[in-house]
Amino acid sequence: MTETIRVEQNQRAVATIVLNRPDRGNSFNQQMLDELYGALKGLSLNDSVRVLVLRGEGKHFCTGADIGGRGEGGAGITLGQMLEALDTFSKPTICVVQGGCIGGGLAMAVCCDVLMAEESAFFSVPELRVGIAPSRELSTYFMRAMGARDFRRYGLSGERFTAAKALHMGVAHEAYPAGDTDSRVARLIDSFLQGAPKAAAELKRRIAHIASGAPAPKEEEKRGLDRSEEAKEGVAAFKEKRQPVWYQPG
Repeated sequence: MTETIRVEQNQRAVATIVLNRPDRGNSFNQQMLDELYGALKGLSLNDSVRVLVLRGEGKHFCTGADIGGRGEGGAGITLGQMLEALDTFSKPTICVVQGGCIGGGLAMAVCCDVLMAEESAFFSVPELRVGIAPSRELSTYFMRAMGARDFRRYGLSGERFTAAKALHMGVAHEAYPAGDTDSRVARLIDSFLQGAPKAAAELKRRIAHIASGAPAPKEEEKRGLDRSEEAKEGVAAFKEKRQPVWYQPG
């Protein structure tokens, strides 16, 4: 059975998951959901990984669900489970979008910390056009990214919107010419690697907790992150005018 994703890792602790069904617009089937979930869980626990990049092979990032290839009632990881694993991934995540980023593919993209898109990329939430209302899980991710007002328009209409519109709505963080992709992604990766890894994981947890509206946990005040080994190293590196041990320039 052909693998639907590729997982790569370089010497700078950057892992890349590549959606690898270009002949199907990288649409996801049950096999891809299972493989994505397994890769995300494994990479999250891998201390040698500090940044995750999600990309698509070929013309499109991801054109959504492969309606003819998902299967009916089969056992396996659900789209919601895979998206939760991506949304709660413990390290910084970057989604790189070219071509179509549609439906569940858009949900994947907005579950990443940063969405970077080529200027020619396009986005849509077309579920109503095949008689399906986006699930509560997908709707939550879409509303968080684009706000209720824009989700009302694009969820109800199924219209495509451009990378420029995605940037204006706050769905995308950057939109750029296709030839700039690698250099822009490399600069962002370098910025992520300059941050302390354990502190980055804590910040991701804190952002998610604050966004949920839940009260701050009492134990948070006792964690003493300012007295952690990373904090001590960071202060020492600043005073000694050197790079901290967690950062190795590319």
